[in-house]
Amino acid sequence: MHYSELEEVVRRDPRYAYEAYEFLYAALAHTQKLLGLQQPSETNTEQPIQHVSGQQLLEGIRDLALKEFGLMARTVFRMWGINRTDDFGEIVFNLVEAQLMSKTDTDSRADFHNVYDLDQALVEGYRIELQEETEGAP
Repeated sequence: MHYSELEEVVRRDPRYAYEAYEFLYAALAHTQKLLGLQQPSETNTEQPIQHVSGQQLLEGIRDLALKEFGLMARTVFRMWGINRTDDFGEIVFNLVEAQLMSKTDTDSRADFHNVYDLDQALVEGYRIELQEETEGAP
């Protein structure tokens, strides 16, 4: 995918920041990895891309957002124009319409409708995990 193609999608629907689209692609790859689905390598494009459902993608989005942004995830999403899970559906279908992402016949925007509350999922349920220091560590 080229920068200009994604820039065109953002120009057509300016509700969402360019970074939201980049994050969605990262979240898709993250979700596929979590689910143990293989992604085609650049050298072997014959390998089929494994489909991820809307709900699976939203779980991957939540997981990656918490890893990448921690307690700032909700704030980052707000800055990008994302206020509910439906917004990710809009982003996905903007990419589908631009032929930058594919879908199956059963995929729809409704798959993303009110799946979870972003405030609850990204703020209230957040846990900070501390790693114990090993003996002799500075």
